[in-house]
Amino acid sequence: QVQLVESGGGLVQAGDSLRLSCAASGRTDSRYGMGWFRQAPGKGREFVATITYSGGSTYYADSVKDRFTISRDNAKNTVYLQIDSLKPEDTAVYYCAARTNPYGSVVASEYRYWGQGTQVTVSS
Repeated sequence: QVQLVESGGGLVQAGDSLRLSCAASGRTDSRYGMGWFRQAPGKGREFVATITYSGGSTYYADSVKDRFTISRDNAKNTVYLQIDSLKPEDTAVYYCAARTNPYGSVVASEYRYWGQGTQVTVSS
C-alpha cells in the first residue's frame, strides 16, 4: 500500500519553469520504478517520463524530451519532474505513478499506484 501526492503545479506563462514533486507514503521500503503521465482536457492519458528505482535509467516522450527532467531522492521518498521552457500544449493534469517492480515503463496499465494529480496551466 503506497500513497502518492503530487504538488508544484500552477498557472504559468509560456517559457516559464516548474518543478513538480511526488511524495510517497505508506510502504515506501519497496523498490519501485516511477513514472509521470499527463492528461489534457478532452484527451487521454499520455506518457511523459519514467525512472528506474535506482535512478540510473530514464526515458521521455518525444514531445517533452530536452525540456523535462525526471529525478528521484529515495531517502526522501520523493520523485520530481523539472519542466523547463513550458509551452501551452503542456497544459494538463500531471500524475505520478508507482510500479511494483524496480523498472520503468511507458505503459500506464503497468503502474499500480497513482496520485491525485496536479494541474499545470500554461498561458501564451
